[in-house]
Amino acid sequence: MADAQDIRLHLHHDPHPAEAGEAYPGRGRFYHDPRVRGLFVQAMLVAAIALVAAGAVYNAADHLARMHAASGFSFLGTVAGFDISQALIDYTPEASTFGRALVVGLLNTLLVAAIGIVLATVIGFAIGIARLSKNYLVERLATFYVEGIRNVPLLLQLLFWYNAVLKALPETAQSLVVPGGIIVNNRGLFAPRPVFADFHQIAATAAIAVALAAAFSVTAVRVKRLQRAPVLRMAVAAAIVAGVPVAAFLASGAPLAFEFPEIGRFNVRGGTEILPEFAALVVGLSIYTAAFIAEAVRAGLMAVPRGQTEAASALGLSRMATLRLIVVPQAMRVIVPPLTSQYLNLTKNSSLAVAIGYPDLVEVAGTVLNISGQAVEVVAITMVVYLSISLATALAMNIHGARWRQIER
Repeated sequence: MADAQDIRLHLHHDPHPAEAGEAYPGRGRFYHDPRVRGLFVQAMLVAAIALVAAGAVYNAADHLARMHAASGFSFLGTVAGFDISQALIDYTPEASTFGRALVVGLLNTLLVAAIGIVLATVIGFAIGIARLSKNYLVERLATFYVEGIRNVPLLLQLLFWYNAVLKALPETAQSLVVPGGIIVNNRGLFAPRPVFADFHQIAATAAIAVALAAAFSVTAVRVKRLQRAPVLRMAVAAAIVAGVPVAAFLASGAPLAFEFPEIGRFNVRGGTEILPEFAALVVGLSIYTAAFIAEAVRAGLMAVPRGQTEAASALGLSRMATLRLIVVPQAMRVIVPPLTSQYLNLTKNSSLAVAIGYPDLVEVAGTVLNISGQAVEVVAITMVVYLSISLATALAMNIHGARWRQIER
C-alpha cells in the first residue's frame, strides 16, 4: 500500500515546474486582457471617426477653394438686408447683421418651444388621465383624440391650422372685434398692448421672482412634509413668480397704460400682433405632441400598483386626492423619461415652421444661406444651436427626474 502511494506521488511530482506562462500559453499577455482590448477598439474607433471628419473638412475646404467661395464666420457681421415678420429684439434690415438675424430666429424658436411645451404638457396630462376615466364617453373621446392626432403627419396638421382655419378668417375690413379691444382677422390677432412706465424695473422684479421660486423649489425638496406634495410645491412656486411682480407693480402705484389696436383701411395699427403663422405653429405642435404625452402619462399611471389606490380609498381619500397625492408622484418616475423625448421632439419639430412661413431659426438661416452663399457655416451654426437646446432640455429634465426618483426611494 505504501509502495503504491509512493508511485502516485512520484508520477505527480515535477522536479522542474513550468512557469505560469509556459503551463498556460497566452495567459498573462496584455492583449488577452478584456480591458486592454476594449480600450484598443475604442481608440481605433475614435481614430477612424477623426480620420473621416478630417477628410470631410479637407474636401469641403478644397471644394470651396476651387469655387473661389468665401469661408469663415466673418459674414455674420454683414448687414442682413431682409425683413423678419416677428422679432422679439430690435431688428432693422438696413442696420442689423446676419448674426443678429440668426439671434432673432433663435428667440422665435425658443418662444414657440416654451409655449408649446407648456400647452402640450397641460393637454397631454388631461388627456392621459381621461384615457383611464371610468366614464365611457370621456374615455372614448380621449382615445379618439390620441389615435386620431398622432397618426396624422404633423406637417399636414400645421397646413390645416394655417390654411383651413386661420387664413379662412375675415379680411381686414370685416375684422371680428372681440370685447376687450381684441381684433381678429386673417392677418392675425391684435390685442391691447400694455405700456409700462418703467419696463426695466418690471423685468428686474420678474427675474428676482423667478430666482426666489427656484430657491424655494430647491429648499422645499429637503422638507419632509413637502417632499411628497409636488403639486403644492409647484403651486407655491407659480404664486411666487406671479405674485412678486404684481405686488411690486401695485406698490409702485400701478403705472400702466394700454395701447389699443385700431382698424385702418388696409391693416390694423397699434396693439400687440400675434401672427397667424405663429398661432398655427403653436397650436399644431401642442396638439400633436400632447397626443404622445398622453400615452406616456397613461403608461405611468398604469405602472402604479393597484394596491396603492385601494389603500388610499380605504383611508377615505377622494379620487382626485388619490390621484394628486398618491398616484401621480409615483407615476412621474415612469413619465419623465418619455416626456423628455417629447419635449425634444417638439423643439426639433418647430423647424417645420418653414412650411407656413414663420420666421424661426431654420427659416431665417435659410434666408441667410441664400444671400451669403456660405452653406457650410450656416448649417453648422444651425446644427450646433439645436444640439445645444436639446442637451440643455435633456439636462434639466434629467435633474427633475432625479428628484422624483429620490422621492420614490
